[in-house]
Amino acid sequence: MATLTVLAGAVDAVSFLTMGHVFTALATGNVLFLSFAVAGEGQVPVARPAIALIAFVLGAATGALATKGLVARHRHWFAAALTVEGLLLALAGATALWRHGSGSLTEHPDNLVIAMVGFAMGLRADTALRAAVPGMPTLLVQVSLVRLIHGLSGAVPVTPERRTIRVRLVATVVGIFAGGALGTLITPWGTGRALLAVAAAVLLIAVLNVLLARYHRLAPELIG
Repeated sequence: MATLTVLAGAVDAVSFLTMGHVFTALATGNVLFLSFAVAGEGQVPVARPAIALIAFVLGAATGALATKGLVARHRHWFAAALTVEGLLLALAGATALWRHGSGSLTEHPDNLVIAMVGFAMGLRADTALRAAVPGMPTLLVQVSLVRLIHGLSGAVPVTPERRTIRVRLVATVVGIFAGGALGTLITPWGTGRALLAVAAAVLLIAVLNVLLARYHRLAPELIG
């Protein structure tokens, strides 16, 4: 989950810096962009944040419906959701390379690429919500930061469980920051290649999740 948090920050850095000042994971940013445009700020784009926000919502809704069935059938829903996310990011990266070459999309934003990445991040939001790891939403740094401050203030008694959650909250805040830095560092690769790199990392996590699940299932038999 910590690695996924870093990758979420990287995706938003790549989106904002190379796709025309739009967020694809941070839905709050797109809502604010739309509000600025409605208030009459002519320099703020309308179409790009609107497309990213709609795609994000559709991705979250699709994830909610699809993973529900996988959970009911006791399938590897977490790995399946990450696989779809990774493939969508890879498709977005390949589309950016095919339509615009290896450069940035800053001067020529591509709504199709924005929509695919936004949809993938909507799926991620549903995945994190369904995984329900306390203190690790992978996308919401504001909530994690406030909960961390609340815990450090002594407002609630410190227990081993709360101590673990505190570590996870720190990992979330640091992860988003590190992901933003990482995404910034890979932007010289161009939008397409940067998205492909993130996609490869997400797919690797999906594979590792399946392998670890099989190991934990077979470990008692191997020990016995």
